[in-house]
Amino acid sequence: MQLIDNPRGNYRFLSGSAPYSSGVVAMPGYEIVHVTLSRPCPYPQGFDLIAQHLNAEGRPRQALCAIELRSPKPFTFAGFNTFNEGYQELLAGWELLVDGANPVARTNVAPAIAPPAEPSLYAFSYTVPLSVVLPVGGCGAAAGPTFVVAGAGDLKRGGLAAENVIRPGETSAAAMREKAVYVMEVMQERLNGLQVGWESVTAVDIYTVYPIQPFLAKAILTVMGPAAIHGVHWFYSRPPIADLAFEMDVRGVRRELLLA
Repeated sequence: MQLIDNPRGNYRFLSGSAPYSSGVVAMPGYEIVHVTLSRPCPYPQGFDLIAQHLNAEGRPRQALCAIELRSPKPFTFAGFNTFNEGYQELLAGWELLVDGANPVARTNVAPAIAPPAEPSLYAFSYTVPLSVVLPVGGCGAAAGPTFVVAGAGDLKRGGLAAENVIRPGETSAAAMREKAVYVMEVMQERLNGLQVGWESVTAVDIYTVYPIQPFLAKAILTVMGPAAIHGVHWFYSRPPIADLAFEMDVRGVRRELLLA
């Protein structure tokens, strides 16, 4: 992975696949704000909402750095590729690509209960200038840059293919632990790539419909170190591809907004 400057958006991004980057980190003098919608809306209209919000904040479209989607159900590998083609066209139309590369991080999962009727926008992140000089260290102080790590599931490096699924079709406690251990390794690699650490993580999201208690303490919380104080947010959801069973994303931000 390479850390690439996106000066128009005021952030850097880790190279990833065509549909999304592996993560983003704010450039000096800027921070990332995370926004959750009170109710998801179909993602094309969601991008209209993002445009309105960015305009109201005096920010260009290129400040958009991360997207979180919710889908009606997991895709097949082929269906996921088809969806990504339309999504990439939307980003290209927004002139977000950097030398042909997609800088925007993404998480896309399928809620198991009360899913949306169509792929919908759930949350997004964007950059803004720092309005205050923040202290470094000390009680309650948030040091270091803000960032978002894209969602990653139990799929080995090598591309979107069934043969790369970790222990395909298995959901035993041992299999789920192995999947979680691998995904945590990916989270660590991406944090390293963004040049940040667990001490700066403020939110950890887990997406699975299978029990996490058997491996939560040792495989996840212990590895998180200082970030374990924030716990984890467990979404009863499935990864975007039907063959997968476990996904995570993490972020470190100072501002969390709820958009009605």
